Amino acid sequence: MDTTTADPLVGRLLDGRYRIESRIARGGMATVYLALDIRLDRTVALKVMHRSLAEDPAFVRRFIGEAKSVASLSHPNVVHVFDQGTDTDVVYLSMEYVPGKTLRDILRERGRLPAREALEIMIPVLAALGAAHQAGMVHRDVKPENVLLTDDGRVKVVDFGLARAIEATNQTRTGVMIGTIGYMSPEQVTTGGADVRSDVYAAGIMLFELVTGQQPYDGETPMSVAYRHVHDTVPPPSSVIHDTPPLVDTLVAHATARDPHDRPADATAMLVAAVDAHRMLPRLTNPPGAQSGAYSRAHSMPSGPQAAAPAHTMIQPRADVHTAPPAGPPPARKGFKPNWFIVALAVVMVAAIGLTGAWFAQTKTVLVPDLVGKNFEVAKKNASALGFVVKAEEGRFDEKVAKGLVLSTDPAAGFEAEQGAPITLVPSLGPKRVTVPKTQGMSEADARSTVAQAGLQVGRVRRLQNLETPRNTVIRSSPEVGEQVKEGSKIDIYVSAGLVMPDVGGMPKDEAVAYLGQQGFQAQVNEIDDDAEPCTVIAQQPQAKAEVDKGAVAVVTVARCQDFWGWFRNGDNEARDDVEYRMVPTVVGKTVTDARNELQAQGFKVKIRNLVGGSVVKFQRPAPNSERPPGSEVILWR
Repeated sequence: MDTTTADPLVGRLLDGRYRIESRIARGGMATVYLALDIRLDRTVALKVMHRSLAEDPAFVRRFIGEAKSVASLSHPNVVHVFDQGTDTDVVYLSMEYVPGKTLRDILRERGRLPAREALEIMIPVLAALGAAHQAGMVHRDVKPENVLLTDDGRVKVVDFGLARAIEATNQTRTGVMIGTIGYMSPEQVTTGGADVRSDVYAAGIMLFELVTGQQPYDGETPMSVAYRHVHDTVPPPSSVIHDTPPLVDTLVAHATARDPHDRPADATAMLVAAVDAHRMLPRLTNPPGAQSGAYSRAHSMPSGPQAAAPAHTMIQPRADVHTAPPAGPPPARKGFKPNWFIVALAVVMVAAIGLTGAWFAQTKTVLVPDLVGKNFEVAKKNASALGFVVKAEEGRFDEKVAKGLVLSTDPAAGFEAEQGAPITLVPSLGPKRVTVPKTQGMSEADARSTVAQAGLQVGRVRRLQNLETPRNTVIRSSPEVGEQVKEGSKIDIYVSAGLVMPDVGGMPKDEAVAYLGQQGFQAQVNEIDDDAEPCTVIAQQPQAKAEVDKGAVAVVTVARCQDFWGWFRNGDNEARDDVEYRMVPTVVGKTVTDARNELQAQGFKVKIRNLVGGSVVKFQRPAPNSERPPGSEVILWR
């Protein structure tokens, strides 16, 4: 693991969520980091695109679309994509962190693998590609670097869709190949196009490399290798490793046919052929001195051509590769010199296999069917009918798989097991739902505690005037008590504010007293001498919007009542004979918007005050049909 501390991203918090801990690896298109998702408290792998790609808007758009498609691909052999995002100059994917090694690491450590072991790796790879192909996706960059082997023996495929996203960049104009030269199909080289059969071709090349320890073509330049993919037929693996079983030769030849129509239709079709080949191979297929077990940690370092170099994804000009051969003849392969001791030992092994072949033939194997999403009871019967011993685990909740269906199996679909082997089925309990608890009549603090104990969260807290419920106690919740909601959902609670003092400032005395009485207040009036309009409220206690208990005393102070015209003529608004008075229209009962428009059209100024905050005018001052000069203020209460 590369934990380069000089990397400027190490220690950075992306999107306020992902804290980058260390660098894991660097490839042709991106760098992979180990990070902590502080929101969900889990370790993830962050694949950060190189700056040249992140600065291309076309790539970012395609990258986001491809990430969404890959995130919907659910398969046990596909590295799951959790999230995608951008943070200033950083474009990234958040993915499942898979501790282990790449298939390239295994090849470096061990060299070639026995044929049976190679197929045991290829089968889950093909299962993952097959699931993608059925979902309408093409990987486009199948190679050992994109296959991960976990510490507990699982096989995972990564980087679906990235090569397709690259096609959207300004770097990929006509005449450019995208991918890894050593695994490119002829049609990718000549036209740049790729479909599911291009993935099949790359899988065939990868199988060749697994059983021989080297790629079928080498050359001094990438173009010379690309030329051979277009014009040469991939040789059988047995031409390099002479004890390679003919079944593997056939499988490689079929997958790497130069004409796409001559290959298996997709990865699922190749998977069927690989499973058949694996079933027909004897158990002991290890060449002399080879190590058994697909995931051995032994360090048997290959030498010479077997030590394959890392295969980075490239953006490579196609040039005239399909018409012009590379300069000079292809490099000649080294001649094979038999080791007679090894030959003699192989003869002894063949004899031993012949003596024990009958015993192996008696052991029947069966492919684990895909039971996920099927009725649990039906799945149990199907698995039993195939010879499995069915075990049922305790069910688990799941948001996507309905109750009563199979959530997962162990081993997973596509793996080969002996008849009579155990298979564990995990039933889905469906989406987990929580009952909204009763909070009515509680204090806000008790309501919050009750909601939290139920596995829910308090959302908004709203205070409402309510004469029936004591102040500061919960009136109701939304969703209401007894409803079934998703765990962790937010519950809004409504708390009684008791009586809320309305704003009656400027209102005529009689109207203010009547309204306060209707609202549950005991109104008291205090008249004083004041320059304000007679019989109008100039002060109130409690203040507007204050919360009080039912039956509270509300004191309104009003300007002493006297003859209006006497006040008007003695005040600053002395009547003038040259002023044309206008009648104040009746706007009570109209919407505030309509009332304002009508009054302004008559030349009056309008001021709005809230009683209950509605949209309809409840009171007005001056009174309807009274006369006022233009520019006078009219107060509306809603």
